Amino acid sequence: MNKLRVIQWTTGKVGKLSLRGVLDDPRLELVGVYAYSADKAGTDAGALCGRPDTGLLATSDIDALVALDADTVFYNPFMADLDHVVRLLDSGLDVISTNLFLNVGGIQGATREALAAACERGNSSLYITGINPGWINTMVTAMTAVCRDIQRVSISESADVSVYESAETWQALGFSLAEATPEVIEMAKLWLSTFRDSVQRMAVALDYELDDLEFFIEHQTASEDVDLGWLSLRKDTIAALRGGWNGKVHGKAVVQTNVAWYLTEKLNGNWEFDDDHYHVVIEGEPEVHTRIRFVPPESWGNHEWDTMTAMPAVSAALDVAAAPAGILTLKDVGLPCAPAGTWLTQRRSAESRVPAADPIR
Repeated sequence: MNKLRVIQWTTGKVGKLSLRGVLDDPRLELVGVYAYSADKAGTDAGALCGRPDTGLLATSDIDALVALDADTVFYNPFMADLDHVVRLLDSGLDVISTNLFLNVGGIQGATREALAAACERGNSSLYITGINPGWINTMVTAMTAVCRDIQRVSISESADVSVYESAETWQALGFSLAEATPEVIEMAKLWLSTFRDSVQRMAVALDYELDDLEFFIEHQTASEDVDLGWLSLRKDTIAALRGGWNGKVHGKAVVQTNVAWYLTEKLNGNWEFDDDHYHVVIEGEPEVHTRIRFVPPESWGNHEWDTMTAMPAVSAALDVAAAPAGILTLKDVGLPCAPAGTWLTQRRSAESRVPAADPIR
């Protein structure tokens, strides 16, 4: 089997888990790792993701990485660098990103034009995915195939976000503040624009031409002091939010994505949270209700939850390679899946090489 030659771009919270996924996928060959920070340059790829040494060292030399004649880049930085991505696409590399380019305006306007032009020049593809936006949108749009009529599609996400130890992220959304000022709401709107993208992706796949995208949000405060170890919440400061986007056609919401995120359930209001991570409702003929709950192994720490962000990108590599050039939609990529059969064969092969224990004499 000809393996896809891939580069891992950064090894932070998500990138580290993407790198593990690459090393675990027999369809992929790791040929390069981009080190964002100088202290990681020269470090073995295995050491950067908690795996045995691979013999391949990370580098911050972009020229050297572009010269590797790779096929695909897994792009996982916290902040996007538009110049870097344009250069990668220009060189003919497909880019699969879990970053939504929010710090450069999102995939719209001048940013979209620059990326699309780079794809055309390099005959390359850009695909943005993760768990949401990404995997859940692919699953839900595919589920509509059983319906003969659709009135509305909605995805409700519920999550205890205290497992994501990033004080800056939650403070930007208003958490730990006394009230949601207009400035806080505008910042939250920017951060939650990822879910605007989620609505737009599904609308494109479902052939809707949206004439309005409506943002909504509300906050709730803590009923007592809460110390998370990495962030302290004082009583009566913001500790939870509910918000999202309605995609409308002729004034009616036809696609909706909403989230309910909380750092503690000790709240002043009577908010209730779903134990299932996703509740999907497709209003149509027939109506479809689906609930999804992720059950992690006991060995997982908090940041292992980012596995569900990283793996949809890794699993999509071959589908993206087979897709047309350009900024890809859900339909362009189809239904990526894990190489489960190959993993099973590998496990059986490894087990057969383990010597049998000596019989008891």
